[in-house]
Amino acid sequence: MATDLDRRMDAGIARLTGAGGPLPLADIVLGGRRLPMIASAPPALPHYFAHYCREHADATFLVAGDERITFAEIYTQAERVATALVTGFGVAKGDRVGIAMRNSPSWIALYMGVLMAGGIACLLNGWWQAEELAEAIRDVDCGLVFADPPRRERIAGAGLATTVIAIDDRPRLAEALAPVTSPAGGDAALPALTGDDDATILFTSGSTGRSKGALSDHRAVVQATYNYLAQALVMLGIATEQGNPPEGQPATLLTVPLFHVTAEIPVMLQSFAMGRKLVLMPKWDAGEAMRLIEAEAITYFVGVPLMSYEILTHPDRATYDLSKVTDFAAGGAPRPVEHVRRIKDEMGGAAPLIGYGLTETNAVGCGNWRDNYLAKPDSTGRASAPLVDLAILDGAGRPVPQGARGEIAIRSVCNFKRYWNDEGATRSAVTDDGYFLTGDIGLLDEDGYLFIVDRKKDIIIRGGENISCLEVEAAIYHHPAVAECAVFGLADDKYGEVPGAVIHYRAGDHPTDDELCAYLAEHIAAFKLPARLWISPDPLPRLGTEKIDKVSLRAHYRALAAAEGDSPLPR
Repeated sequence: MATDLDRRMDAGIARLTGAGGPLPLADIVLGGRRLPMIASAPPALPHYFAHYCREHADATFLVAGDERITFAEIYTQAERVATALVTGFGVAKGDRVGIAMRNSPSWIALYMGVLMAGGIACLLNGWWQAEELAEAIRDVDCGLVFADPPRRERIAGAGLATTVIAIDDRPRLAEALAPVTSPAGGDAALPALTGDDDATILFTSGSTGRSKGALSDHRAVVQATYNYLAQALVMLGIATEQGNPPEGQPATLLTVPLFHVTAEIPVMLQSFAMGRKLVLMPKWDAGEAMRLIEAEAITYFVGVPLMSYEILTHPDRATYDLSKVTDFAAGGAPRPVEHVRRIKDEMGGAAPLIGYGLTETNAVGCGNWRDNYLAKPDSTGRASAPLVDLAILDGAGRPVPQGARGEIAIRSVCNFKRYWNDEGATRSAVTDDGYFLTGDIGLLDEDGYLFIVDRKKDIIIRGGENISCLEVEAAIYHHPAVAECAVFGLADDKYGEVPGAVIHYRAGDHPTDDELCAYLAEHIAAFKLPARLWISPDPLPRLGTEKIDKVSLRAHYRALAAAEGDSPLPR
């Protein structure tokens, strides 16, 4: 049964997108398929930047240390970058330009300038090492790359036929951009762009192997941004109806890397339309996050689940005023049920929120909001209106009955165009009728809420029994001493595969292996218990998206298990 919040959100979307609303829908035919789009959205990102930077000209857009930059100022610098790219660097429409930098005002101005010049902004993973950076640059044929000193040093020895411009982001914005803007030779007519023009290449996280460059056009990125904006406007309307309209400028922390689609679209790009202040954190630290939340009157927090949990459990939390935050949002990984409820009960009125989207969908997918999230804390929510078409498909691409498991598929005007230079991967990822196959296994309940139960290739088959790695991980996370864990299959002569797990405990006492398994036996079936446990004294390795790097963990511990022989925890 639809909740009161569901009904309010549906009514709000109907008002926004209906006749006379600010975000009316129209149909567009792409690839022979008719899809809805928001008709009032600008056609391309340069139009979007120009409009909202004029509208919010004098408001603070970026806070980076002691530097404050208005919307008008960031636009001026971006326009200078765009002119320099055309006149000084010869960038033409469709040229790939890489950005390999940590989060900074320079990163954002370069991103804007590349797009305004007609280039394709290639968002290189700043956590990559030299070989990974070189492979991506070669793959998408970047003729020009902007890199901060650490990334430039990594790229330098790769022997690339690519111009690499060093950007020291430590000075103030205009000075930091001088290596780009100084060579400019006069004015330039910037290209006219449409929604059909290519805009960005973002790289998949690499959690399933070699990273692929996902190409999106301007229409997809703008429409994805407006889909998020529609959700924000609905919640604003509900808060106003309930007598709690927001006061002052909205503000958020930028806690995740800008090369990740979550930071790029719902955090950075949506902030232009909202007139929202972005407060940059060069490095994650829960104590510093709380200081900034108080000092900058942060109204919205989003990061990986571990971030909000570290704030929740921080010993100094009570000394900071976090009362302006209305939502503690998360994405990229599931939240344990206990965390969801504790955020509601202990964070002074801020509500939990979780979203689900992918690089290839430009971050749009599903969202589970506030009371709905509390009611169904294991769900990532309903399909995000008004643009997302969500389906659960069987192995032949056919919809499964409601409640049955299958592969989660997403179709919308926001979806990427293709993987760069990889037609085979594109064909494998997109159905004939335009759904992107996420590789996640899920089901929809009677209310249309999505429950993700596993990765398509992250299932352990033990003697014919399927075991969900996510399910075992969730059970392990229930133990209060556990900080991080990863579960994967290990080869076994008897059963074919058995579960293995590596765990990083919080500081202090922690259970023995037998004690933990006894605890888990109270929550999951015996055949799902880890046959082998390893304890890591250090936090588990992560990808640039802050997801735990299960590929490297799985490879390392499978090799270790093979070398060690018999399991120390026979089942």
